[in-house]
Amino acid sequence: MINKELMDILAPITKEEQAILDGRHDIDADIYMDAGSSTINSKKLLSSGKLITVRPHTRFVHFPKHSHNFIEVIYMCSGTTTHIVNGNKLVLKEGELLFLGQNANQEILPAGINDIAVNFIILPEFFDVSLVMLKDEETPLRAFIINSLKSNNSNSSYMHFKVADVLPIQNLVENLIWTLIKGTSNKRKINSFTMGLIFLQLMDYTDRLVLYDKEEQTILKVLKYADENYRDGSLTELASSLHYDFSWLSREIKRKTGKTYTEIVQEKRLSQASFLLTNTDMNISDIANQVGYDNVSYFHRLFKKRFNMSPYKYKNSTPE
Repeated sequence: MINKELMDILAPITKEEQAILDGRHDIDADIYMDAGSSTINSKKLLSSGKLITVRPHTRFVHFPKHSHNFIEVIYMCSGTTTHIVNGNKLVLKEGELLFLGQNANQEILPAGINDIAVNFIILPEFFDVSLVMLKDEETPLRAFIINSLKSNNSNSSYMHFKVADVLPIQNLVENLIWTLIKGTSNKRKINSFTMGLIFLQLMDYTDRLVLYDKEEQTILKVLKYADENYRDGSLTELASSLHYDFSWLSREIKRKTGKTYTEIVQEKRLSQASFLLTNTDMNISDIANQVGYDNVSYFHRLFKKRFNMSPYKYKNSTPE
């Protein structure tokens, strides 16, 4: 349950909600959209120069089908809300997060007085700052999740994280809401780092991530498998465990990611190697073996191709 003091700020009926309770039967579109448009415009909700803001979700009314020209993150403070996103119905429960990429189509059914949610309105460039701290976590899985949010195509993705019981995530989201509502000095930097920490935590809970597109579910499973079994996993083993034809799965991976399974594993191995070179005293031969390369010369060639320098030079040129 969210902090009581914060809930006392979020729970009161807003002017917009009071108009609905007084008899208005639809949303006040002028708050959100340009005339004749069904796209919520970030310029309507964000002050000039701002990259992120937060506002309580409007209750008591059906919010008709719409899209956004920003990234929206919805956090359920209490109760539930029912959403129809890209044609799929989902119920967002207390403590859960819903990430909507740009242009995802959304419809929201009426919420009751105790169904309190907050909407983060976020411009894509906000993540460019907050994700700098995650550079050592540059993995195909992370890239898939971030790119799905930042994509500006008509089939934009969305992600439903069922993390109500993960206390660090709950605390971080609450801190982000508090900072945005109350305001503090250096709040842009605080907000960026807080969002980065939220993503770091979410990367450890991809088993709580629900994707409603079957193809994306499959690719997420592939990337998660590669993330966890990059040293000695195999596509043959993965295809068997998922009950997919090997050739079909291989083609699907290439189609959805632009990379072969081998390239995905290689990317993960080299990312892990760069992390070990930077953060440990392990020698290069041991690092090569640790990430799955028995042939150290081959590891050197791959590493130099990826980072434009040898592992030795990389290790010694990285600031302490």
